[in-house]
Amino acid sequence: MIELKHISKWVMIGGKPNFILKDVNATVNEGEFLSIMGPSGSGKSTLLNVIGMLDEFNEGEYRFFHEEVHRMKEKQRSNLYKQYIGFVFQAYHLIDELTVYENIETPLIYQDVKSSERKAMVADILDRFNIVGKKDLFPTQLSGGQQQLVGIARALIARPKLILADEPTGNLNSKQGEEIMNLFKQLNDEGVTIIQVTHSEKNAGYGKRIIHLLDGRIEREE
Repeated sequence: MIELKHISKWVMIGGKPNFILKDVNATVNEGEFLSIMGPSGSGKSTLLNVIGMLDEFNEGEYRFFHEEVHRMKEKQRSNLYKQYIGFVFQAYHLIDELTVYENIETPLIYQDVKSSERKAMVADILDRFNIVGKKDLFPTQLSGGQQQLVGIARALIARPKLILADEPTGNLNSKQGEEIMNLFKQLNDEGVTIIQVTHSEKNAGYGKRIIHLLDGRIEREE
């Protein structure tokens, strides 16, 4: 499903490249549950953003379902992202001007899902996340944990083939966090591929494989 070959990303500082990712090689098969771990600044979120086609890279090759992402224009990458990927961001990225309901509905609008179908799908996921009572509120009226739940609901609504999650339980209490990880496990059992970045050993343990990053390189796998 995903093949990364010699991926490097850097920023120029004082005329010299400062590497954020260096010579990363990885393969992720469809149906895997992969955890990415490493200290702060090791390149975890950047790697996730590269996989999610939100960040460009300076060197290397990236194939997604045999499509050559490194040769694509931005619009092609964006279409691929909308079709296959659900992203759970650490900073939520909810749209402040939209209600909870509208935020969750947004990916379905991008995919031209019919209005009646959208209503049923949003109603179902609001119920699943116990946030029916919050559907008409705006993000600023929610706690951090509630915003995180809305962000996760939005990522899952279009039933993506790949879920990318950056510290998905970072703002949730332990009970909510466990519920979300169990939900991810259930989705993975149903065939959804999941890649998560996490500091939590416990959350990493839900994955079937763990990649450890250090200074932008893959240090080891387990």
